[in-house]
Amino acid sequence: MSGGRVRVAVYVTRTASGAPELLVFDHLDAPEAGTQVPAGGVRAGELLTAAASREVAEETGAEVELGQALAVQQRPHPHTGEPRVTVFFHARTSEVRDGWVHEVASGDGDDGMVFRCRFVPLARPGELADHQGEFLHLIERGEGFGPAGPIA
Repeated sequence: MSGGRVRVAVYVTRTASGAPELLVFDHLDAPEAGTQVPAGGVRAGELLTAAASREVAEETGAEVELGQALAVQQRPHPHTGEPRVTVFFHARTSEVRDGWVHEVASGDGDDGMVFRCRFVPLARPGELADHQGEFLHLIERGEGFGPAGPIA
């Protein structure tokens, strides 16, 4: 895709008290960024599945079991208007913390960013930034989990 950016976003879920919950976070230093799910750019030569797992680890520190790709979103970047494609994945976690603060230490320029991570009810996640909630209904229907498929 010439002039565009390829990204991944990950819906990380767990079951607590018999109900599914979604992992979200807020930038402590940039509250205007809004509540988000783990997401970010795919590096040159990086598999989409590797990028999805990396983004979850970098932004939340949570360990996950990555499932299948759910959907592809094509939207212009909200600030630049440049083309952008985001592949959404579903992942599960056995994370027991309900909330925590995570500082990025990835070595790729995002170091020092601080995120407040927490679980919210999947049925009522609140407003997610940048149209990230567009495919949550697929999780609610039980789609997207199983071994990660052959998507590169």
